[in-house]
Amino acid sequence: MTTSALPVLTAFEQSPDGGRGLARDMRVRWALEEVGQPYELRPLSFAAMKSAAHRALHPFGQIPTYQDGELRLFESGAIVLHLAERHPGLLPAEANARARAIAWIFAALNTVEPPILDLFNAKVLEREQPWHRQRLPLVEERVRQRLDDLSARLGGADWLEAGFSAGDLMMISVLLRLRPSGLLDGNPALGAYIARGESRPAYQRAFASQALPS
Repeated sequence: MTTSALPVLTAFEQSPDGGRGLARDMRVRWALEEVGQPYELRPLSFAAMKSAAHRALHPFGQIPTYQDGELRLFESGAIVLHLAERHPGLLPAEANARARAIAWIFAALNTVEPPILDLFNAKVLEREQPWHRQRLPLVEERVRQRLDDLSARLGGADWLEAGFSAGDLMMISVLLRLRPSGLLDGNPALGAYIARGESRPAYQRAFASQALPS
């Protein structure tokens, strides 16, 4: 149990992404920076993540977790939503706009991210399977369809709703996982959307913090 007066965020001691900002603690770091909430970082080794002490915070032995006083949270989306509801800056004040912004958090995690993760599995974990070459184009097409739908919804707007929100933060974090695939190259609207997110000072501070050597 932490005795810190600040919220405590757990993260990889050595992130598998090599500091590219793709680990899920980056989403929480970004949200914390957006709302101006100082926090304590607790880096964990892979062995520590599977310990009984950490599983008491995250039953699946993963990161991130968030502790603030008596509150213990896991899952990046739940943590970001909690921060957005507790601090001004990540959700609109008007009730309907607020509900729409929250809906985009769920859309990022439930609709857009699953086919992106499926693409990673198809390319990396299943590449030696005999059906790999037949399955990969199907998975890529599902991702492209999600991107086309999202791009059509975004249109020429800067953000998914009237202003930047936690929904954009989560959606951009999810889309960044696609950058190595090249599937974003033919979608300038989403490329510009991601660039707007990355240009935010809060994003840059969060990225710098996770890129520093431990």
